[in-house]
Amino acid sequence: MFTKTVLPNGLRVVTHPMTGAKSVAVMVMLAAGSRYESRETNGIAHFAEHMFFKGTEKRPTAKDISAEVDGIGGEFNAFTGKEYTGYYIKCAAEHRALALDVLADQLLSSRFDAEEIEREKGVIIEELNMYVDTPRDRIDSVYETLLFGDQPLGWDIIGTKETIRAANRQTFVDYLHDWYTPRRMVVGAAGAVDGDFLAEVEAQFGHLDDRPSGDWSPVDFVQTEPRVLLETRDSDQAHLRLGVRGIQTTSPDRYAMQVLTAVLGGGMSSRLFIEVRERLGLAYYVFGYHQSYHDTGTLFAQAGVDTERIDQAVATIVAQFRKIADEPIADDELRRCKNYLKGRMVLQLEDPKGLLMFGLRREVLEDRVAEIDEVLDGVEAVTVEDIQRVARQVVVDDGLNFSLVGPFEDEQRFFDILTA
Repeated sequence: MFTKTVLPNGLRVVTHPMTGAKSVAVMVMLAAGSRYESRETNGIAHFAEHMFFKGTEKRPTAKDISAEVDGIGGEFNAFTGKEYTGYYIKCAAEHRALALDVLADQLLSSRFDAEEIEREKGVIIEELNMYVDTPRDRIDSVYETLLFGDQPLGWDIIGTKETIRAANRQTFVDYLHDWYTPRRMVVGAAGAVDGDFLAEVEAQFGHLDDRPSGDWSPVDFVQTEPRVLLETRDSDQAHLRLGVRGIQTTSPDRYAMQVLTAVLGGGMSSRLFIEVRERLGLAYYVFGYHQSYHDTGTLFAQAGVDTERIDQAVATIVAQFRKIADEPIADDELRRCKNYLKGRMVLQLEDPKGLLMFGLRREVLEDRVAEIDEVLDGVEAVTVEDIQRVARQVVVDDGLNFSLVGPFEDEQRFFDILTA
């Protein structure tokens, strides 16, 4: 089970030993992501993630950092989301102290050299170009712009070319001072967690000063009719998202939403996969997903579809959304989807990194450690009535949102399908 300790400066330490494990995952996760940015600093959380790998006082160059982790055969990476950011190393258990030292060194002693910042701007702009040029990735940005507009949840995590180019050393210093505070930070280890990990964390992070920081701003939106946003480009395939408002991270209906999402678009036996791909042959890929945030969420379907049959594809997906709200699911479908969710979770949590991601994400977003059995039991307790109740709550005709990247310009065409 997870063990949680809070240091005097507010930093939290979370561990979970795994019997028989030979490796360990060490991670630092922070309640700091692109949602905490301003329009002028949009993209700085992601940019900072890059810069943490560029050199510290102790390890002056990117090569010095990477060579140290490569030298122990470690897996080394980071990620930036809208509400949290994480840095991790997974390695053989005997090298745990070194892994923690590297992570602490990066986060607390990075140089943010001006020449490196200028050089990395080109790298990030090319990363941005890659996403823009990849319709399957680009649809994420178009959809969230449609959903949230000009506010942090509607902005791209990577930022814009203008904000990337405008960043300087002081931009990073100010951002880290505001958001990389001990109370927003969780340090964790899972796997072969032997020895006094807590003492090691105290030695690396215990000296940090407790200081106040800001908070996220509630999302502001009003929707009274279906909405459509197209990004027109010449292509042989159209990538689309069709979705509705969902529920927040801590909602008591979270497990019902998980099962509902699995029914709609989880796996190769889900309704969307069977109907859109297997029966009608409209798409190579199609899936459903629910993304939750502190105060809102969205349930959506995404697919890459034949441009010649786009109307049929959109109408079919809309019909599947309405069906799950209108008709109770069968008991055998409920059982299959519960087993699907629980099986996927168990597979994820057999890996130290997956287990640690599960624990730290809950701690960062909810300020509590959730045990695995709590989630498994929550999924198991979902009823047919729960699913239909939640579906009727979120799947409403005036709450449909449709975005597309492909060779189309007429928004009214798709508005008519949504309102048919």
